[in-house]
Amino acid sequence: MQHSRSEDGECRAGLFRLSSRDERVRGMNSDGRRPTLPPFPADYRASGVLLHVASLPSPYGIGDLGPVALRWVDRLHGAGQSWWQALPLGPTGYGNSPYQALSSFAGNELLISPDGLIEDGLLQASDCEPKSFAASRIDYGAVIPYKRRLLETAWGNFCVEKNHELRTAYQQFCDTHQHWLEDYALFRALKPEITTPITSSGPESWSAAFPRLWRVCAKGWRATWTRCASASSCYSARERA
Repeated sequence: MQHSRSEDGECRAGLFRLSSRDERVRGMNSDGRRPTLPPFPADYRASGVLLHVASLPSPYGIGDLGPVALRWVDRLHGAGQSWWQALPLGPTGYGNSPYQALSSFAGNELLISPDGLIEDGLLQASDCEPKSFAASRIDYGAVIPYKRRLLETAWGNFCVEKNHELRTAYQQFCDTHQHWLEDYALFRALKPEITTPITSSGPESWSAAFPRLWRVCAKGWRATWTRCASASSCYSARERA
């Protein structure tokens, strides 16, 4: 996408406002204080549109952060809009609601663009032949296994391919986000084994349930550790099993 700059010098790709969130997160992690954004000028006026990423049109059953999202930003810019407000982008939990996120840091894997994975050489177009998804709603029962199959294929290709650029970016991501990534990856690996409610306290709290879940899962990870969300977490699981 060609980035043209508006009269005030902002890049129109700034509609995503991603850098501001990155800065806030880094600030909170570095010294514990919550940074504040610069105040808008007194005469500042702007408009935008509220649209969840998942609501973008897509042949893959759910909108994602791929080419359609970039074209949407182009359309907003062409219409004179300054802001794109989306619903929370975290991994959804109960009811697939964006307001029931499993993590404050991780992104929703369902919003990863298959087109982007094809561009990176991690998928073939034939891998992504879309199923017959509903046109007017998101059928999560069909979308979730479809998208997870694509991500497992992409991860498998990543593990065997020797793409130095992708591996470097992956390692940098793991290093930058190590303060939450390992625990989250382990949580997601254990989550499918949870069959009873687990609360923050009580007899079946996470602290009580963790050893039991670990013993159950680690046996399977000896042979299938590459299926886990984080290679380093799964390697640790395999070694400790």
